[in-house]
Amino acid sequence: MSIHWADVIAERLEKSGPHTIATGITPSGPVHLGNMREVMTAEAVYRALLDRGVEARLIYIADTYDRLRRLYPFLPECFKEHIGKPLSEIPCPMGCCASYADHFLNPFLRSMERLGIRPEIYRADQLYKEGEYVDAIRTALSRKDDIARILKEVSGRDVPDGWSPFDPICQACGRMNTTRVTGFDIDAGTVDYACYCGSEGTVSICGGGKLVWRVDWPARWPIFNVTVEPFGKDHATAGGSYDTGKRISEEIYNYPAPFPIVYEWIHLKGVGAMHSSTGIVVTIEEMLDVVPPEVLRYLIIRNKPEKHIEFDPSLPLLSLVDEYDQRKGDERAIELSNINNSGPFEIPFRHMVTAVQIARGDDERLFAALKRSGYDVLTRRDEIISRARNVQTWLDKYAPAYVKFQVQESLPSAVKNLTPQERRALGILADQIGDKTAAEIHDTVYAVAAQEGLDSRKFFQAIYLAFLGDRQGPKVGWFLSSLERDFVRARLKEASAA
Repeated sequence: MSIHWADVIAERLEKSGPHTIATGITPSGPVHLGNMREVMTAEAVYRALLDRGVEARLIYIADTYDRLRRLYPFLPECFKEHIGKPLSEIPCPMGCCASYADHFLNPFLRSMERLGIRPEIYRADQLYKEGEYVDAIRTALSRKDDIARILKEVSGRDVPDGWSPFDPICQACGRMNTTRVTGFDIDAGTVDYACYCGSEGTVSICGGGKLVWRVDWPARWPIFNVTVEPFGKDHATAGGSYDTGKRISEEIYNYPAPFPIVYEWIHLKGVGAMHSSTGIVVTIEEMLDVVPPEVLRYLIIRNKPEKHIEFDPSLPLLSLVDEYDQRKGDERAIELSNINNSGPFEIPFRHMVTAVQIARGDDERLFAALKRSGYDVLTRRDEIISRARNVQTWLDKYAPAYVKFQVQESLPSAVKNLTPQERRALGILADQIGDKTAAEIHDTVYAVAAQEGLDSRKFFQAIYLAFLGDRQGPKVGWFLSSLERDFVRARLKEASAA
């Protein structure tokens, strides 16, 4: 049996501990499933290290001091005036949070909690304002020419004249993309700047600006003693931010670059890679309303980081849920995904889709439908109800139209279009259905069709017409076994006599 990818990495790292695994994102928009891959990858390695007895910590750094780069599709036109300002200093777009950054960060933090991911959390704006970066900024300013040389050598691009590793925040307009450094005083810890808005001033290196990204990233590694960090493939390109960061970390900050774990994107089926800036997103909170947290973990953990994930929230999602619930997938991936030490969940998600539509929001009708099909509804009632809520959300948002149905309260008029042969077969099925199980009903349907010389597909359609008024529906054996048996017999008899 192959070793899980997280254990392969942990085995490689175990003799060099203790370890700090770092992860983080910029909360510039809705935090989506693709963002979760970074955090989940880091957490899987963290757990694998702990399982080997290696001392480890997991940290999450929210880049709340990054600037708003442009007007994203989900923002109102009035937010143009905030382009270039730190996300933590921009008002909440909905007026419900302390800042723009908090508006998109808070739902992500709640989602991490629901997913059982509990890192030490740091906010970049607080780190800068509290002086955690002061020494790193002093070093960067005093060795800015060496950093510029590294950037040119590694990336192959010229660094513009007057380049600075520090972006001051203009005290007049609040932007950091329109300022240029005109001088600095290392001892005083200040930076002089001029801004395109016409303002000039001096800011403290303690919160008055931030390091540019390619310097900020390696600067934080020694601050937090980072030894392992996953990052997207865009940072891993030749001459990219990890390559420059490695050189800056080792040559400027005298700190070894962390062990890299490069991950691929999560693609939304038929649409493309998820990006907040393009609006191609499925948020983590949205998916946690559809599947249990363990399944969302499993989606990511079962795949090697370097393999892209094609995410399809329609029918394939049901197979993913059942693969986890029935413990049919990779054993170690399931173990790393299981945050509540829960056992297998016996009711297939596809069966829940049928039962939920039969129950139509009534919990007692739901339990009755499941009990009639032989499932235990006493020991995990709360979990069943939670799954039913997941199913209903899936039906509302992602289910194909042909999966949806509604049991008709009266005999559908379309039954009049059935042939005499089909009506007779429905009557025979009514007599033979008895107390049969779902599998037995399924076999009986085929047997009756054969006995009456009917095409089995046509007979299935006749059954669906009698109950749903449509020629398609869920698996007939499980569907009929989920309904109250007297109702099934009565409806079949009524349809046979129509």
